[in-house]
Amino acid sequence: MKPQHAKHRRLAGILACCAALATAVYVNGAAPSSATVFENSTRRASITPPVPDRVTGPAFNGDHAYAHVVNQVALGPRPVGSDAAWQAGNQIVEHLRQEGWRVETQEFIYRGIKGRNIIARSGEGPVVVLGAHYDTRPIADREFSPDKQAVPIVGANDGASGVAVLLEIARVLDVARSGRQVWLVFFDAEDRGGIDGWPYSVGASIMVERLRIDPEAVVIVDMVGDADQRIYFEEHSDRALSEEIWRTADRLGYADNIIPRVQHAVADDHLPFIRAGIPAIGMIDFDYRYWHTTEDTPDKVSPASLERVGRTLTTWLHNLPDTNEMHELATRTEATAAPR
Repeated sequence: MKPQHAKHRRLAGILACCAALATAVYVNGAAPSSATVFENSTRRASITPPVPDRVTGPAFNGDHAYAHVVNQVALGPRPVGSDAAWQAGNQIVEHLRQEGWRVETQEFIYRGIKGRNIIARSGEGPVVVLGAHYDTRPIADREFSPDKQAVPIVGANDGASGVAVLLEIARVLDVARSGRQVWLVFFDAEDRGGIDGWPYSVGASIMVERLRIDPEAVVIVDMVGDADQRIYFEEHSDRALSEEIWRTADRLGYADNIIPRVQHAVADDHLPFIRAGIPAIGMIDFDYRYWHTTEDTPDKVSPASLERVGRTLTTWLHNLPDTNEMHELATRTEATAAPR
């Protein structure tokens, strides 16, 4: 990812509000089966504030997530097209299948280099996507010393942390409770941007080009493991969706770390979805001093930071409103507002 300074945002429209509930509503749409996930559908957005998680079952465990960080870093640098990146992808696929998720891969070749997105699905209903990139930057271009700038990074936070959160979510999420078809997507080729003419977010852009449905919401998780965690609203992100998730964090007691204020504009894997008109956000801690350096190592990552993000997202998913009820409420609201 890279910082952005242009203040543009292409957001999906907010749906009809119900004043009595002080919340926006979802428009219902039947989700495709796994065999037809690239059909057309209608775009949706939501701003329903969840309540603290009431679901019984395993809770997101920061230590488990941190182990996934360590396992990825043990493979070494994982730039797109490398053997280590392919091995990391294989490990991701194996874990997801062990947890009972339906997994497919989306291979592509860009500028002669082979990449692979990994898409895991579970549940039925409108589609919600959680995504993270698993590749790492092939150069440490933010190193002060020129001698180190050509060294590839191991990406403990920038790469491994987002993947680790999603892998632990795969273990603990009660997908049926969400009333959604949840996709966990692991993008390749995010972090080669600005090198040899490559843009950022190649894998995410290719996925968006091949989509035949519009997800209800997309949440990209990147660089969230910093021990000194400060995750702010990202400038380009869908504000309603950001507020919804940050409100969940606040109700869980995480307001000191997941802060509802715009701090940065960042080019990351959420932007291809936003440009397609899909509600999407980047959940990223961009005040990370070791970004794109050789010092981005596991000792800079905190299990507690991973746990805050993971519990926020699982709580949000577990408490999404029933889409049928929201559709009925929207219909009644529209009928009441219609001219007589």
